[in-house]
Amino acid sequence: MILTGPEITQATADGRIRVSPFEPTQVNPNSYNVRLGSTLLTYTADALDAHRPNATESIEIGPDGFELQPGQLYLGHTIEEVGSDTFVPLLFGRSSVGRLGLFVEITAPIGDIGFHGQWTLMLSPIRPLRVYPGMRIGQVMFFVSVGPVALYAGKYQSSAGPRPSAYWRDLTVPGAVVS
Repeated sequence: MILTGPEITQATADGRIRVSPFEPTQVNPNSYNVRLGSTLLTYTADALDAHRPNATESIEIGPDGFELQPGQLYLGHTIEEVGSDTFVPLLFGRSSVGRLGLFVEITAPIGDIGFHGQWTLMLSPIRPLRVYPGMRIGQVMFFVSVGPVALYAGKYQSSAGPRPSAYWRDLTVPGAVVS
């Protein structure tokens, strides 16, 4: 089951969902709009290594926006901190943004029950596109879970701002870099 807009509003009011800041005008019939934060990260190496931390460069999006370029992966973040200990959140790009040629969160839309923080957004434009801080970039839907719940306590908990991949922390193979 998916929560309707009025149920998202009620669940936010009674604490089953946390959205901060919460703005009633961002509630849709069955989702909540999230806005793009002011910081982007890009990886600086030509080739990334999944077994090691990868260096990044930070970009601040000013009031005049920032032009995303095709062939570049940008890590952005939501302004809102979103999470729930009750429902499964899924984040998707808004159709209006997709119609501008921007892929948002295509490969990892699911959030774990118990995650709370700003969401890192994987942004990939198919043509040059100017984006602005505060623009409605995505929407979160909340689904009812069935069965015992184990709350998320992973490496991205309480994220603030965009977070690069920490895949290398999952490795247990001999010789791998682990933290």
